[in-house]
Amino acid sequence: MPHDHPDHGDNSLDDLTARVMALETLLERKGLVETAALDRIIDTYEHRVGPRNGARVVARAWADPAFAERLHADATAAVAEMGYTGRQGEHIVAVFNSPGVHNMVVCTLCSCYPWSLLGLPPVWYKSPAYRSRAVIEPREVLAEFGLALPPETRITVRDSTAEVRYLVVPERPGGTEGWDEAALAALVTRDSMVGTGLPLAPEAAEAGA
Repeated sequence: MPHDHPDHGDNSLDDLTARVMALETLLERKGLVETAALDRIIDTYEHRVGPRNGARVVARAWADPAFAERLHADATAAVAEMGYTGRQGEHIVAVFNSPGVHNMVVCTLCSCYPWSLLGLPPVWYKSPAYRSRAVIEPREVLAEFGLALPPETRITVRDSTAEVRYLVVPERPGGTEGWDEAALAALVTRDSMVGTGLPLAPEAAEAGA
């Protein structure tokens, strides 16, 4: 399963990227969109919102049991407490990983994704291969992401829709007792909040600091 960029030996564009670029060019020529406006939207979701928001939510859930309970009961309201609302984040459901249970998110019909928490969806999330295979053979797909789960771990695939978008709350890594929310948030990866990865280990975060 490819990650954010396809492996092309040459400089050719993948089909999806080429189609998006062609559509953007057509809309610009017709005067329906402006490049600068598109760039501002992309910058907003890649750098001003996005995975760091979701990471803060997960870190607070790890550090604050009361918040974790609110997140479990009504994730939309809980994330709104932190100011994370808006487009593609109207109704959020948080699902919690636990020993023996792993959640994985897909959108089989299109690519519904909680933009306000995770930013723009990665290319692989929108690909037909991921959207179909994640439901049929989730364990094999996770293995291709480098996540080999024990055979006894139950994998629950969550299918996002236009009405519901999921946030996976991964298990808190061991060895993080006493860490504050900022330090915990640094361990949370985008893939861990989709369920195709795990949080960073404490030693990995400290080595990269």
